[in-house]
Amino acid sequence: MAAAATALVWVTQPSTTRAAAATRVAAARPQSPVAAPSASPAPADLARRSIPLRSGIGTAHDPVTTRNTRAQQYCDQGLAYLHSYNWMDAARSFHEALRADASLALAQLGLSYALGELGDGDGARTASRRARELAGPASPAERFRIELRARQLAAVDAPGDAAAARAYRGQLSRISTEFPTNVELLLIAGHAQDPADSHGMSGGQASLAFYERARVLAPDYFAVDHYIAHAYENLGRPRDALPFAHRFAKGAPAIPHAHHMYGHVLRQVDRMREAIAEFELADRLHRERAVSERLPLAVDWHYRHNLDLLATAYQYSGQMKKAAALLEQSFDLPASGLLGQALDVNKRAWPLFLLARQRPADALAAARQMQTATAPLTQALGHLLASRALQASGQFEAAAEAGNGALRTMKAIGPLGGRLRPDFEIAQGEFQLRRGDASGGALLKAGISKLAADRSPDAWTITVFQLEAATRTARETKRLDLAAEFVALLQQQAPQYAGTHYELARLAELRGDGATARREYAAAAAGWLDADADFPEAVESRRRASAAR
Repeated sequence: MAAAATALVWVTQPSTTRAAAATRVAAARPQSPVAAPSASPAPADLARRSIPLRSGIGTAHDPVTTRNTRAQQYCDQGLAYLHSYNWMDAARSFHEALRADASLALAQLGLSYALGELGDGDGARTASRRARELAGPASPAERFRIELRARQLAAVDAPGDAAAARAYRGQLSRISTEFPTNVELLLIAGHAQDPADSHGMSGGQASLAFYERARVLAPDYFAVDHYIAHAYENLGRPRDALPFAHRFAKGAPAIPHAHHMYGHVLRQVDRMREAIAEFELADRLHRERAVSERLPLAVDWHYRHNLDLLATAYQYSGQMKKAAALLEQSFDLPASGLLGQALDVNKRAWPLFLLARQRPADALAAARQMQTATAPLTQALGHLLASRALQASGQFEAAAEAGNGALRTMKAIGPLGGRLRPDFEIAQGEFQLRRGDASGGALLKAGISKLAADRSPDAWTITVFQLEAATRTARETKRLDLAAEFVALLQQQAPQYAGTHYELARLAELRGDGATARREYAAAAAGWLDADADFPEAVESRRRASAAR
């Protein structure tokens, strides 16, 4: 159609009110990771494979109804792995507990949680049913937990059934009055406050209240440190999260996610070198485990996620060769489990990197590969990134068509498509600015403002690079007022980032402020001390900082 040749048009985006309503509905009902049968359940032979008792994974102990010491030990090990998001080894440990005591109801319960996180919804439901069948000799607290899981799954399976949701929430509400000193139940209650009602990764203030109560009861429990660190991060309080993330890494030194989590927080408090060391350690632990256990690396969702953050940390530091190698490697890995599929949108890091390095043809190829993904959200994002790559090559008609392709996919998804509204506004705003339409500035600003408002830790680095790209687009299209707004947001997001200083220097230079430009170039050069020797921005910063001295 004619309009597609000149502009991307958002036709059916969810309004802010509608999007907020969707969020409220989501928060009001349980959304366990086993909400739908997975297209790629965890391979049964891997989840059932035997596993030894291990040290260095964090100490967990929750007495269960069994006289078998080995079963108790493996139940504790499975619980420790659940608390560190190592769901494959959790499932293996619970299977081992059941080999020692086939009547152990709590091992079936733990298996239900582990298989659910791995994407095996049928297996999770079967284990939950089996736990109920075995619950007769269990303690009241154990029977309560078994019933809680059963009601959670029932509510998940009937999202429109208000009675099922009330039954689940009613069971949750009993924790504070009937089991106020049960640490594991307090942690479950904390998880239930986050939008996904799953494993504590998205918790905020409401979750933190339960975690703090658990901390009073178990001040040295590594799991409590883990969840409190997540909650503070999600609240945009990385300095508060830091000591808990550090304790988690110390308490579970053999767990890749523990080091990854610490690196997560170190990035945001201007300790990027230390963050890289933690991500590198997590990567090494992943690889050593894959070799010793004869497990494919791709089976663990966390391996690819850690690669993403390690790669973007290298990118932040100007180590572009390392960043490129890891981003491409991560991009080519398949998603593992439901969380891995949800994180598939992080594939955007590779085409965004290619665009930043002025490789639009390669970015277009990567974006088109994303369009073939299983998840519609990833497909839509692929269309948007293709639009940006085509714009960068001056192919505006094709860019508009790609943007409209994203719109069609987002419309088909429904309210979930609204998650990509900032990406769409950025693509459309860039398009209009590059075509000489000044109204694109408002759209670009709207999209960037939404990104900058996202305080989630996984979004932090990508938001830095998106702000950097928006500043560059505004500068290249001679919208210095807009560039100044974006660089101000970049300063708020990452005040110590060398790229922030570089953009401040470029802006000052364009405004004829040579003294400020030299000072900011010097700060950029200092921030890129670890950069590749031939990284152009670092080379330019050193040269311009020393000019006219």
